[in-house]
Amino acid sequence: MTFSLVAYDEATQSFCSVICSSSPAVAARCAHLADGAGAAHTQNITDPRLGPRLLDLMAAGKPAAEAVAEVVAEHPDTADYRQLLAVDAAGRTAIHSGPRALGTVGEHQAGGAAAAGNLLASAAVPRHMVEAWHRSAGQPSETRVLAAFRAAMAAGGEAGPVHSAGLSVVAGYGWRVTDLRVDWSDDPLADTEALLAVWLPQREDYIARALRPQAAPGYGVPGDDR
Repeated sequence: MTFSLVAYDEATQSFCSVICSSSPAVAARCAHLADGAGAAHTQNITDPRLGPRLLDLMAAGKPAAEAVAEVVAEHPDTADYRQLLAVDAAGRTAIHSGPRALGTVGEHQAGGAAAAGNLLASAAVPRHMVEAWHRSAGQPSETRVLAAFRAAMAAGGEAGPVHSAGLSVVAGYGWRVTDLRVDWSDDPLADTEALLAVWLPQREDYIARALRPQAAPGYGVPGDDR
């Protein structure tokens, strides 16, 4: 009931995530990112505790594949139900798809990007996500993961309707410079596109307000007379 992608954008040294599901509020449970560590997704009958554990292991220097293998080994009774994705600080990727993952399962990884899904319309959906990520090189990280989301939907997405999505980026500042969520919608792709169209032109202003408040741009709202 989920498809997603994690990626390392070498040009901007950013970790990126996009995820979509038929379940509500998927990003709240499944998407995990941290500067200096990487990005991780835990999906398919989700255990949200596994994402922070993957990040801790990668922050300690474990490559993505070792981190995923260690988390799987730590949960012998439940790992068969889980689907895990990870990308580490060196851009290495790993995926675990347990044999009891739901429905049609697919996964693909190449060049610092990993995508996977379950209950898919086609096992090829993750490959289309990774290919779209790479085709959009040179664009903002957020635009690239949105392209992966679009490609997944164009390839059929899930077998049934989807209702929630999330798009997140960390870029070395200590917080998610982009963290957009659609928790319930009849068209989470369109809503994510609309949110990003509002947010992306303002992203750098909000970074400046955090780092340089004395010289930061105003908000352009009543009462802000800077």
